[in-house]
Amino acid sequence: MNAAPDSPRLTLVALSGVRVREAELAELGMSLPGLGPRGAAIAALPPLGVLTLAGMTPDDWAISLHEAAVVDDGLVQRIVREQPTLVGISALTASILEAYTLADALRREGVRVVLGGLHVTACPDEAMRHADAVVVGDGEPVWPQVLEDARRGALRPLYKPDMPFDMRAAPLPRYDLLGSAKRQRFTMQASRGCPFACDFCAASRLLGPFRRKPADRLREELRAITAIDPKPAIELADDNTFALGGPHDDLLDALGESNARWFTEADWRLGENPAVLERLAECGCVQVLVGLESLVHQHAGMGAKKTEMPRMLDALRAMQAAGVAVIGCYIVGSDGEDEASLDRLIEFLQHDPCADAQVTLQTPFPGTALRRRLEHEGRLLPDTNWSHCTLFDVTYQPDRMTPEALQAGYARVLISAFDESAHRRRSAIRRETWRNNPRMRA
Repeated sequence: MNAAPDSPRLTLVALSGVRVREAELAELGMSLPGLGPRGAAIAALPPLGVLTLAGMTPDDWAISLHEAAVVDDGLVQRIVREQPTLVGISALTASILEAYTLADALRREGVRVVLGGLHVTACPDEAMRHADAVVVGDGEPVWPQVLEDARRGALRPLYKPDMPFDMRAAPLPRYDLLGSAKRQRFTMQASRGCPFACDFCAASRLLGPFRRKPADRLREELRAITAIDPKPAIELADDNTFALGGPHDDLLDALGESNARWFTEADWRLGENPAVLERLAECGCVQVLVGLESLVHQHAGMGAKKTEMPRMLDALRAMQAAGVAVIGCYIVGSDGEDEASLDRLIEFLQHDPCADAQVTLQTPFPGTALRRRLEHEGRLLPDTNWSHCTLFDVTYQPDRMTPEALQAGYARVLISAFDESAHRRRSAIRRETWRNNPRMRA
């Protein structure tokens, strides 16, 4: 699709990369063998949100994409030289201040800017100070109007859909904008939202009810991806793919027909769902991230996810026996955490059955019940801002430790959980698990 020289121009900017403020943790992330490759893979994930909006942009618009790890004058000037009709910027909370810096610089150059995403949805008044327009909630329902208003030079300050986006109308993301460089992983979305309301999670409430994308839409996206890479690795950008239990035959059929190896997120109940579990490996699923959350605290809003650790571990063992490696996801720093509980977590992670682990700090993101509670209790640290919301930096007063002790204790957990010995143990579990996965033997 080649637009005419005088066509309107859309420049999309996704702020990429993993951010860590605490210097010791940043160094650990580079040096620990169990952390470095994961960080690189996450940083390289394609920006699915802006690719999706590009997919529903009219053909007469010229489109460019910038995946930016940093915001500097060079990026500003590259965008300005494109003479865009509109610049759309996507950023997570940890990089939103950088997005504001970029938007402010572009607007000083006379460029119109629209901001959207989870952070903007939670903090629209803040975002409106840095943009000509902001999109709150699902972007797809209002995107045609945003573009039409930009074309006419009549952007409104705020765009908010009247109802959640119908996934049956999902556009084909513009994967072609990613260029020719080989990608470690592609991103797709099979569902949006989550029926649970875990107090630390914003996605389950800011983007409306849980919805699934129809299989015909998924097949179209898979064809587009496999045209670029015949045997791709795909990460489903879902919060909880199998949350409603099933049936999921349409999703599994679509993925199984491709040559893709895919990764997703689900809760532990997947291991007690034989109708899905028996098909996962044969349909290309190689890995699932499961939130085990905390050894010391059960978060509010977990609903049917809430159960005892032994039952969850049995479910994870069932997933791995079926050939699907499990990443056990843990949150450090919940209420009740102290030095003794951190020692118990270290001991637990040295013997848990999972093929991999993800260990992050509790982070009170905007729009979450967790942040509202900590704010009400006066526990948010005054010397932190959005750039500290990285999942690796302490931003609040723990109930049983000092912030400094929690930060140091978290580093201690990471060193134990991802050193060379732990890396070898988990690699052996992963190899053994994948012996039962036909897609990994292919």
